[in-house]
Amino acid sequence: MNTRNKKITILGVGNVGASIAYSLVIDGMCSEIVLVDINKDKARGEVIELRQSAVFCPSVKISYGDYADAVDSDIVVVTLGMARKPGQTRLDLAQTNTNIMKQIMPEVAKYAPNAIYVIVSNPVDIMTYAALKSTNLSPSQVIGTGTLLDTIRLQEGLSEYLDISTSNVQAYVLGEHGDSSMVPWSFASVAGMPLIEYCKLMTKKDESVIREELNVVYKDMQTSGSNIIKLKGATYYGVALCVRHLCDALFRHGDIILPVSVLMQGQYGMEDVCLSLPTVINSNGVKQIIEYPFNDEEKEKLLFSYNALKSTLSKIQN
Repeated sequence: MNTRNKKITILGVGNVGASIAYSLVIDGMCSEIVLVDINKDKARGEVIELRQSAVFCPSVKISYGDYADAVDSDIVVVTLGMARKPGQTRLDLAQTNTNIMKQIMPEVAKYAPNAIYVIVSNPVDIMTYAALKSTNLSPSQVIGTGTLLDTIRLQEGLSEYLDISTSNVQAYVLGEHGDSSMVPWSFASVAGMPLIEYCKLMTKKDESVIREELNVVYKDMQTSGSNIIKLKGATYYGVALCVRHLCDALFRHGDIILPVSVLMQGQYGMEDVCLSLPTVINSNGVKQIIEYPFNDEEKEKLLFSYNALKSTLSKIQN
């Protein structure tokens, strides 16, 4: 596919939106980028600097505008809403950002009804659901970044724990992008070997000890985002590169499996909630959600995450 004839619109150009735009400019995967923000001066300033930076990058048209300028977009990246503050959970943002999503998404979808929408706004699972329910977009068109960021954080933590390259580590974080996320350890591997078996072979430790240490790695992943926020006020580089990777997958013909937030339609008995499962992504958006044969403990943890999100959705006022 010729990605040089592709258009990406980014809604919201705070730290996250601007970082996404910067990563896309460097990558050169599209021919046009449009920035849309309620603060027109901020959007204009970002465009001016990005145009200057683009001198060193593949040619790309960069502009700012209104919702109507999303017309003919192939991908619309949504970063709208309030940012998470120190001490605040992603779910604390649910009501405020749902209201924003329900107000803006129908207007944007009117101009770009055929685009694939990448939802980044937090809490991302709730926002992905709100984007779907406030528009006539199909479930295949709306994809939340979900636990993709959690997954790369976990893989980085595991590579440090195992003292090997992240390219050798395969492990997913699934469920909610938040406190109830889960890791199906039975499907984690290192260079094709089951993770637990690899750890036993290389460390000579008992499996119970290994599982305790892996749980510490998992907990560190869970608190990584909040720790960064405490230290520097916000997180944006990691999710920006996750979005770049997701956009790249969407612009390819080949099917790529990513842990992203999509609408559940009966998987593991789950309905009408968006959460992350391994999902086949291609140029048409969501192709297929993969149902791994989880063990009973893993299924229980996934359903706990599902019920946590379901509970939050039930508390949000329409």
